[in-house]
Amino acid sequence: MAQRIFVKVLGFTDVERHALNTVFRLSEQSDPAYALWMPDAPEPPQLALVDGESYEARLGMESPAMEGLRLIWVGSAAPAEAWRTFERPIAWPEVVRSMDELFAPAEVLDFDLDSDSGGPETLPPEPEAPRKRALIASGDRDERLYLRAKLALAQLTHADEAETAAQALELTRANHYEVALVDFALPGVSGWDLLKELSNTKPAIPHVILTKDRASLVERARAWFGGAEAFFDKPPHPGKLHDLLRKV
Repeated sequence: MAQRIFVKVLGFTDVERHALNTVFRLSEQSDPAYALWMPDAPEPPQLALVDGESYEARLGMESPAMEGLRLIWVGSAAPAEAWRTFERPIAWPEVVRSMDELFAPAEVLDFDLDSDSGGPETLPPEPEAPRKRALIASGDRDERLYLRAKLALAQLTHADEAETAAQALELTRANHYEVALVDFALPGVSGWDLLKELSNTKPAIPHVILTKDRASLVERARAWFGGAEAFFDKPPHPGKLHDLLRKV
C-alpha cells in the first residue's frame, strides 16, 4: 500500500495553492502520495511547506507544533533547519523532487488506487455530430492497437497513427486533433522536447496524454505544468484513461 505523507502548508498565493493542489492530486498515482494536512487529518504532518514571505508563516513558525517537522522554505531568510529552500517563481517539479528525496522508497513502485474497471456505456453517436479526431503516436504496434481500442470505447473512432516524433509533428501541423495519446519515448526526439512542440502546435491540441514506463511524480508534475493533460504508466489504467477520454 502506498504511503501517504501529510503536508502542512503555510502561506502562498491562490495561484500557488492551486498549483500545489494539482501536485497533491497527481501524487495519487505515485508512492509516496502527498496530501494537504488539516486539523482533522488521521495523522500528524511529516513535512511543512512554508511561504517565508507570508504573515501566516511568521506566526506558524512560532508554534510548538512545528518542532521536528521537516521544512521546505520558499523565499529569503530561511531558517537553518530548512531541508530545502526555493525562490519565486516556484519550480514545482523541483519542489516535488526534494519531497521525494525525503520520503520516496528506494525502489519506486506503482499502485493503481482506482479499482474501477471503467467499463463504459456504448451509445451510438448522433448522426450529425462532428467527428472528433485523435492522434496515436507510438513506435509499438501493440500499444497503438490498445490505445485505439480505448479511444473507440469513448466514441473516438477517427484516429491517425504515427510511429516516430517526426510523423507525429507532421500530422499535428496538417490536422486538428482533439486529443493526442503519445508515447514519451517516441523515437526521434526527447519526450520533453516533443511535449513542448505539441503544446505549441497550431491549432492547439486541447488534450495531450503521455504514456511512459514508470513515470515518476516529478515527471507527472513537469508534464502537467508543460501542458499535458495526464501522464500514465504503460499500459494506461483503463478506468482512469476512459474517464479522461469521456471529457474530450
